[in-house]
Amino acid sequence: MKFKKMFFLALLSIVVFSQPVFSKENEVQPPTPAVKPRTLPLDDILKRMEIRYSAPGFSARFFQTSTLKAMDITETASGTMMVKRPGMMRWVYEKPDKQVIVTDGKQLWIHRPADNQVTVGSAPSFFGDGKGASFLSNIQSVRKTFNVTLEKMNASQEYVLKLVPIDKSYDLSSVLLVVSNDTFNIVEVVTYNSYEDETRIELNNIQIEQNIDDTQFKFTIPQGAEVVKMDK
Repeated sequence: MKFKKMFFLALLSIVVFSQPVFSKENEVQPPTPAVKPRTLPLDDILKRMEIRYSAPGFSARFFQTSTLKAMDITETASGTMMVKRPGMMRWVYEKPDKQVIVTDGKQLWIHRPADNQVTVGSAPSFFGDGKGASFLSNIQSVRKTFNVTLEKMNASQEYVLKLVPIDKSYDLSSVLLVVSNDTFNIVEVVTYNSYEDETRIELNNIQIEQNIDDTQFKFTIPQGAEVVKMDK
């Protein structure tokens, strides 16, 4: 996401032939330095994040950037997502191509309307162990699945947490979570695999404390669609 900033500098030159006299009213005061938010301990950040996401579900808009390092390819996508505890997720990709990824925590459906195709498989094989940002549907699992460290506060004064999988048997090397310092919403998720490929998901318009109907996490296969079984 690119931001353009325009700066205008006004220069004022005044020739003064006599010694100026300043009163307290017109004396130029130094600018008040910005107050940086206090950095909380990691355990406090995790507790507040867990409380924030203890609601039944939430929804958000997302913007995704995926980079394949070896091939130097970067692709972007955007859409909406819904999450309900535990394990239920619905990702609706609107751009560049329409696609729906739905799971009820057990079954997984991936629908590509342009291909008239639905891929069906087991949710843990696709979302298990934190893959696909699945921990968003159960924040409590973060402590159990990852070694977590507080990396820094970024330029926007948001917390950046680094998650390294405890189990090294799957293809996920690390995750970065960017967490708001006031709401404790997760505003960005960055995942890296063993090939250093990167998937960055920015979340906005986050709506928490939603009791989303379970039917949103089921998928009815359209009549005539090709069904493909996912390899385990």
